[in-house]
Amino acid sequence: MNKTLDQIDKNILHVIQREGRIPIVELADKVNLTKSPCLNRLRRLEKDGYIRGYRADIDPHKIGQSHLVYVQVKLHNTTRDTLNEFNQAVRNIPEILSCHMMSGGYDYLLKIRSKDVQSYRLFMADILSDLPGVQQTSTFPVLQEVKESIALVIE
Repeated sequence: MNKTLDQIDKNILHVIQREGRIPIVELADKVNLTKSPCLNRLRRLEKDGYIRGYRADIDPHKIGQSHLVYVQVKLHNTTRDTLNEFNQAVRNIPEILSCHMMSGGYDYLLKIRSKDVQSYRLFMADILSDLPGVQQTSTFPVLQEVKESIALVIE
């Protein structure tokens, strides 16, 4: 954690990541500040990049995106150009929720949502297998989502 954050800043981050739409008056009350200093701190945290944005937590099942898979991707090679091309291509595909470069037996781990198995199969055939440098993929379907969070531990 950056040493420029004091306990009040950390408390603001803790509250705001769980209650992104909290009114400033309530936030100020929860972190024991008055409205103006709290708003100033919040704006500074946004400006300094600690808060990257505010988002709605949409239930994927309610919008027909209940099929979740993790996919290991192995590339033909890991040259800088191949990695950059793959990284750029992945950023433009909305079905890919996250992409992490890994070390070990494969190069990337992707988190992908789709409507169902059939739509994922089409996605795999039409999009995933055509990504730059892809040699091999291994798909791991999720049977049950036990926990899903983007909340970070703030110490």
